[in-house]
Amino acid sequence: MPFEPQKTATEIGSGDVGTIRAAAEVLSGKSKKGVIRRLLPFLGPAFIAGVAYIDPGNFAINIQAGASFGYLLLWVIVASNLMALLIQMLSAKLGIATGHNLAELCRDHFFRPVVWGMWVLAEIVAIATDLAEFLGAALGFQLLFHIPLLWGGILTAVVTFAILGLERYGFRLMEAVITAMVGVIALCYLIETFLEKPPWGVIAYHAVIPQFSGAESILLASGILGATVMPHVIFLHSALMQGRIVTRNPRMLKKLVRFERIDVIIAMSLAGCVNAAMLIMAASTFFSAGLNQVGTIEEAYKTLTPLLGQAASWVFAISLIVSGLSSTTVGTMAGQIIMQGFLRRSIPIWIRRSITMLPALLVITIGLEPTRTLVLSQVILSFGIPFALVPLILFTRREDVMGELVNRRLTTVLAGMVAGLIIALNLFLIYQTFFGG
Repeated sequence: MPFEPQKTATEIGSGDVGTIRAAAEVLSGKSKKGVIRRLLPFLGPAFIAGVAYIDPGNFAINIQAGASFGYLLLWVIVASNLMALLIQMLSAKLGIATGHNLAELCRDHFFRPVVWGMWVLAEIVAIATDLAEFLGAALGFQLLFHIPLLWGGILTAVVTFAILGLERYGFRLMEAVITAMVGVIALCYLIETFLEKPPWGVIAYHAVIPQFSGAESILLASGILGATVMPHVIFLHSALMQGRIVTRNPRMLKKLVRFERIDVIIAMSLAGCVNAAMLIMAASTFFSAGLNQVGTIEEAYKTLTPLLGQAASWVFAISLIVSGLSSTTVGTMAGQIIMQGFLRRSIPIWIRRSITMLPALLVITIGLEPTRTLVLSQVILSFGIPFALVPLILFTRREDVMGELVNRRLTTVLAGMVAGLIIALNLFLIYQTFFGG
């Protein structure tokens, strides 16, 4: 059979069968549909991965950068988005070419002690990531409905359990729900941008001209760039592709990679635009008003009302809620993939969800400052980046692993440079956090 659906991150549902059939027609050259309809069966996985690039951690760093330095660091978002695009393309290609996800390949090619160490670190990183995402949604509920943060956390738990329950109906429904949530976040920031009326000429200039203004701007730029790659979605994206549309036909494999490349470009471009809109909102609202000390999400919410009206604050809170809910759902999915891949074992997803939300509920209960906790969780995440990024590049450059889809030399060189830069920046951020005062 040229195509065979497999069960990976989600079960196969009725919508999945239609998607696989439509994709098979396109890849075999039998489809008579228009360009957009031919593309649709291949869209979705990159949008799930892309959620990680617009999570509450991005809210915190982008708002701080925009409030402190205006549009100056907009080019950093553009550059970081291009790096993320390359890394997610490699992750997707790995799953397509091998029929295995990154965690499984690490298990099969590395020594057992290394595999166990990588699994433990990946789980810690997944929990730290989920902490930030869960807290972000809870904070959004608190700001929008004026309820205690603990009640916001309980609401977040209930809604994420409901979203994760959709997995039983197949990957296509989950992709549709997550993509819709990404669309809501994008719409919220489109509305914010409309309310602000920013200077587009100045924005275009700073989007392409690299500039700094003192040591603090370099540190913030490092924060934006250092958070470019999220380790858990490198593992997840390869898993989403490994059994979604399966073919061993070399010609069809290459066509499948081309279609997934479009999926990644669209999803990452949308994520990049949302991140840019976050910074633009902070720059045109806070920096322009001389409020360059707005450093937390709560301060941003409260400051928006007198400057742009209550509607702007509501839209901001809604985008934060949807960002947190979608990203914490994706984080739980990634945790499942990590455990299954490294250990060939799994636990029910509701148990994993219960375990990973406990640290967030503990943080809320003891009263730690949410935005500060978000920043610290990003530091923990930094430790896991080399252990996802380096194996990804090593595997995708090996012809015995990738076959005809092996990286070109230039691709490997570029990916190595990106990995080196990201790892160096994360080490710099870790040093600054603990020793830089």
